Amino acid sequence: MKNALERALTRQRLQFETAAQRDALARHAEGLRPLFHAADQVHAGLRWAGRHPEVVAGGVALLAASRPGFRRFLWRTGRNALALWFWFGRQS
Repeated sequence: MKNALERALTRQRLQFETAAQRDALARHAEGLRPLFHAADQVHAGLRWAGRHPEVVAGGVALLAASRPGFRRFLWRTGRNALALWFWFGRQS
C-alpha cells in the first residue's frame, strides 16, 4: 500500500512541476507572439494563393505587361528556376 501511495504522490508532484514549467514557458514565449502572428498571416496568404492561382498569375501578367524591367526579371528567374529543376531532377 505504501508503494502505491508514494507513486501517487510522486505523480502529483510531477504534475505540479509540469504545470509550473508550462506557465513559465508561456510567460517567456509571450514576446514571440507578434512573430507567430506574422507567420500565421504569411501562411494564410500562401494558402489563399494556392487556392486562387489564377489571381496570382493575373497579377504577374499585369506586372509583366506594365513594366519592362519586371519582364526581364521574370525571364531570368524562370530560366534559373528551370535550370535548378533540371539539376535537382538529375540528382535524384
